[in-house]
Amino acid sequence: MTWDNAIENYKTFLILEKSLSSNSVEAYLNDVRKLAKFCEEGHDVKEVEQVTYDILKGYLLFVNDLGVTNRTQARSISSIRSFFKFLVYDGILTSNPTKMLEAPKIGRKLPSILTVEEIDSILNAVEMYKPEGQRNKAIIETLYSCGLRVSELINVKISNINFRMGTIKIEGKGNKERMIPLSKNAKQEIKLYMKGYRDYLDIQKGYEDVLFLNKRGTALSRVMVFNIIKHLSERAGIKKSVSPHTFRHSFASHLVNGGADLRAVQDMLGHESILTTEIYTHLDNHYLRDTINKYHPRIIKEESEKEDEKNKK
Repeated sequence: MTWDNAIENYKTFLILEKSLSSNSVEAYLNDVRKLAKFCEEGHDVKEVEQVTYDILKGYLLFVNDLGVTNRTQARSISSIRSFFKFLVYDGILTSNPTKMLEAPKIGRKLPSILTVEEIDSILNAVEMYKPEGQRNKAIIETLYSCGLRVSELINVKISNINFRMGTIKIEGKGNKERMIPLSKNAKQEIKLYMKGYRDYLDIQKGYEDVLFLNKRGTALSRVMVFNIIKHLSERAGIKKSVSPHTFRHSFASHLVNGGADLRAVQDMLGHESILTTEIYTHLDNHYLRDTINKYHPRIIKEESEKEDEKNKK
């Protein structure tokens, strides 16, 4: 099968069966197209059945020589593996030449998170004298209370909120639905926003069920939410780079560090793999030091001896 036909079939698979977003589909296809160009121009390989492990290994060396970062190389390998796995699944290939490919080691970058005090500072920075003030406060509370992606936040539907049960249904990546508990604070701020701001908007047709609206009565854009958070973070004097995703990271990190079950956090975040959620199991050095000082028997004994010595004096 030619590269063009294989890539077109793969595209259909990503859209219809994997339900990926247009951006994700294009990212996968771009990585495969680069491999196709390398195979056709460098090895005269016109059909996917002709690709071997050695050719793939040569492609990775070629990419590495271009000075591409390890993270980008790893993403490219992931796309190529997915492509050839599909070809086997679709019966085009009988074996997968990517089985032995090794991705470069990449350091796991810990996400930037906010402390509870910093989140309170941002909430206190909301200009409540402005008409949209209560809406912005409800946005912050919802992001932090539910750990939502910004794309999920701007698509929250009123009909998916159960105020009596204190839950919210979210449609995440791949149209997968998940149910998340709604905190008392978030529920209260959303209700105040709806009664004091949203109910007075001239809501445009098609947006009647969308929770967070702009002053024109249509849905907020991702950029607008980013700008709201950037503005409030600056007003609060936060020096960190803060985005909507920072609240998602903070939500997960605070839960895990507070002792929440990792599987439960995975479900609330909508992660496919528990490995993605495990990044939040990091603990800061202060917490570790305080824990050791409080519970380690040798440390307790040393502190007791110091206290006895002090009393003798």
